[in-house]
Amino acid sequence: MTLPQRAILPHATPPWVGPGEAFFVTICCQARGENQLCHEAVAALLFEAAEFRQRTQRWFVHLLLLMPDHLHGLVSFPAAEVMKKVVANFKGIVAKRAGIVWQRDFFDHRLRSAASFEEKAHYIRMNPVRQGLVAMPELWPYVWSPNADAAGPAAPPYL
Repeated sequence: MTLPQRAILPHATPPWVGPGEAFFVTICCQARGENQLCHEAVAALLFEAAEFRQRTQRWFVHLLLLMPDHLHGLVSFPAAEVMKKVVANFKGIVAKRAGIVWQRDFFDHRLRSAASFEEKAHYIRMNPVRQGLVAMPELWPYVWSPNADAAGPAAPPYL
């Protein structure tokens, strides 16, 4: 019996999408159900790598949340960067440094409105609650945002 093959996703941003558009991104670990990401040292490496790409303007992470076997993010990319290359670079670096085994590729969905952005942010923050890992989203320690103290998401610095 042959197993179904996963489709290769293009991750090409259409030419009409401007810089700074937000994407809902999910990156999964190879071994589903195994906790590879929710360890203090691993989370620190992931957040450091995310922040580095933020400082160097490879991407702008509005929100990044780790689950045991996957991560979710709300991410914008400048016009000069290709989403697939930036995410692949991030995955490769943290795989080497933290020993994470990622699935091939990743999932992305462009958010077309402020309402969609807020809906996905709520979905991401509630993920640990839905999985029974914490009672309230504020209790989940594996979350990073550059504007953790701000009232709302910040605009990417390159806009």
